[in-house]
Amino acid sequence: MKLYNTLSRAIENFNPIDENLVKIYTCGPTVYNYAHLGNLRTYIHEDILEKTLRYVGYPVKRVMNITDVGHLESDADDGEDKMLKGAKRENKTVWEIAQHYTDAFFADIEKLNIKKADITARATDYIDDYIEFIKGLEKKGFTYIANGNVYFDITKVENYTKLSGMDLEQLRTASRDDVSIDVHKKNPQDFVLWFTKSKFENQAMKWDSPWGVGYPGWHIECSVISLKNLGEQMDIHCGGVDHIPVHHTNEIAQTESYTGKPWVKYWWHSEFLIDQDGKMSKSKGEFLTLSLVEKKGFNPLSYRYYVLNSHYRKQLAFSFDSLDSAENAYIKLKNRVKNIKENVGDLQEGTGLSPGAKSYREEFKACLEDDLNTANAITVLFNVLKADNIQDSEKIKLVEDFEQVLSLGLLKD
Repeated sequence: MKLYNTLSRAIENFNPIDENLVKIYTCGPTVYNYAHLGNLRTYIHEDILEKTLRYVGYPVKRVMNITDVGHLESDADDGEDKMLKGAKRENKTVWEIAQHYTDAFFADIEKLNIKKADITARATDYIDDYIEFIKGLEKKGFTYIANGNVYFDITKVENYTKLSGMDLEQLRTASRDDVSIDVHKKNPQDFVLWFTKSKFENQAMKWDSPWGVGYPGWHIECSVISLKNLGEQMDIHCGGVDHIPVHHTNEIAQTESYTGKPWVKYWWHSEFLIDQDGKMSKSKGEFLTLSLVEKKGFNPLSYRYYVLNSHYRKQLAFSFDSLDSAENAYIKLKNRVKNIKENVGDLQEGTGLSPGAKSYREEFKACLEDDLNTANAITVLFNVLKADNIQDSEKIKLVEDFEQVLSLGLLKD
């Protein structure tokens, strides 16, 4: 199996640290609003990654965080608190907002046939662990205190920009242009590990700490949650490409400083879904959600089909006309499978596949092993359905087999 590794900027052979268990971490949602279709595209591709690994024979343990503690609009330490923003918008407590949108997220991924992570960890359940982590960094000399906040000093880290390949000036300008500069930082790229001086009135989420009452910084949860649930080293860390310059860069800096070990072997990133105005984002006001897609009469699995016909490392332009075309193709595909299944009747257990059918399975597997080429894998599926060299019963068995990864509900009424 081959995967593109952002760290090396190359497609590499996938060789897990331990073949008996592949460890994966996926950055989860910040639950202050509904996930938009761009978020869900990333989660669909991450689902394909996990299911492909299982399909080719690897045991997998995947962890996902649920960010239910204040997180800023920017990946830097500036901007508006997303959780507080949601609470004000809906006149609810931040805790009510977090629960509502966590439930909504799980409902969305269920509709899209996305497998739930083996462990989903709420950020607010790990406060004591963040404090211990910061104390560990403090002992090793990676932190400083300014204006009551605990900062991570990036000058203490060798090759801080190894993931992004950017220089520090590029990283600075990669941050949002509409945020204020924290004058208390020694360096613009330093980041907060623990806030005691909130820039927001009536900050709702606060906890006691050795540095004062406050709340964790924006990058710490992924590092700590992964360490607690996957150990000091893991195989794959997933996320969107927007996480590369700041969030994932800072995760690497603090985690490897804490453990003294290389942390992640393969960094996996999904490209943007874009609309006519560019990158899809909640900050634009009205945004595209799965609920809106359903209200317009589309099947959520038509969106999954639409996504799988693109490569995860390429930007995908979204329009409802394109989704309509994808749904028409998806319906025809389902009907074709249904007709073949009706002709076959009940499948007999224990009968194997012919050499011709096995060759299609190997071709399908090879597409997935080629950096998750789902579009080519779907082409193999179509070739199976129109093939003259295999029986209809074998076609249905291959559809069942392929559905372990594609998860398009092709055999359901």
